[in-house]
Amino acid sequence: MKRVNLEIVGVGGQGILTSSQVIGDAALEKGLDVYMSEVHGMAQRGGVVVTTVKIGEKVYSPLIGKGEADIVLGFEPVETYRAIEQASEKTWVVTNTSPIVPFTVSVGDDEYPSVEEEIIPSLEKATDKLVTMNAETLAKEAGAAITQNIVLIGALTATDVLPMDREEMETSVEKNVPKRFVDINLKAFEKGYERTKELM
Repeated sequence: MKRVNLEIVGVGGQGILTSSQVIGDAALEKGLDVYMSEVHGMAQRGGVVVTTVKIGEKVYSPLIGKGEADIVLGFEPVETYRAIEQASEKTWVVTNTSPIVPFTVSVGDDEYPSVEEEIIPSLEKATDKLVTMNAETLAKEAGAAITQNIVLIGALTATDVLPMDREEMETSVEKNVPKRFVDINLKAFEKGYERTKELM
């Protein structure tokens, strides 16, 4: 099978590492090779987090070169924009449009760019395969804002780029989230999945 290169970007506290675990476990259950790497920013919560995941047969390195990502999954819009150099016009870009405003913006030292007027148009120029959604709103509809990461996993699954299907990914969600929150997370997955299918 073709190797799939995935880059997940966002900030600390968004559940990026849990999301990587969900994807990785689903791939392992299918008997595929998985390599992951994690890059953390200066702060545990609020700092930049980048995770690369490679899935396929005979995968030897987790590194992804510029333009080599098959998927960029963005949990925060500015971080998605920063990661766009990893994409090509054939790359799927799935991004949350709900921003996390940095402290420097809050105190007036910086300005946060307009998601609708600046970030999304830039992403549209970079790829023909762009999916945007407010994962925070969908997560709240599912029952908890903290499930935004699973909304985005559902969205990612709906692109059909991953070598795992919906059922396999949902099984991995059940395995990797706390038991008492399984139902809410599965609802969040469905919200992201269905929204992406509507957009496609």
